[in-house]
Amino acid sequence: MLPLPPSRPITLRPRFMPRPMPSFYFDTTWHFEAPVDKVFETLTDSLHWPDWWPGLVDVQPLEAGDEHGIGRIQRFVWKSRMGYCLRFDICITRVCQPCLIEGEASGDVAGIGSWQLHGENTGTRVRYLWQVRTVRPWLSLFSRVARPLVLWNHRAMMRAGATGLANYLQDVAESAERAENSVPTKQR
Repeated sequence: MLPLPPSRPITLRPRFMPRPMPSFYFDTTWHFEAPVDKVFETLTDSLHWPDWWPGLVDVQPLEAGDEHGIGRIQRFVWKSRMGYCLRFDICITRVCQPCLIEGEASGDVAGIGSWQLHGENTGTRVRYLWQVRTVRPWLSLFSRVARPLVLWNHRAMMRAGATGLANYLQDVAESAERAENSVPTKQR
């Protein structure tokens, strides 16, 4: 009889062990020649973002939230420069006027995002932090294989948003100036 080989612990592993979903951390800074209150007001009015943000196809209100917007839920539909669409809901979790808007995303991506606004001598600095992971299997696979393209796409979408918002804020300021100049002054 042959001797038995030395015993080893047996480790059972499932045949398919899911990999963690890809995560992304984006940190974007914008500068605008506009007062912080006006920039904050525009960012909290996300139903109108499609008016100035290319690539944002639709925003639908789902829940109103309280008087500060906390608890407000909206569904966002974005079309990437590569042709795919992302759909996710944002629930506003924290608002400190005029310097902070935070929300939690769920849908094709899940995670947190925050707009941080700081008034400066020449306008407003906006920092957007977006920490998300992919949820849908097709998006997770694509994000693993084409991560550089996903990063490029995000940067391009954010650049378009910054340009769109800068143009929008300039149009609002010019309209306000025209309205102010068209008001007749009292004659003595």
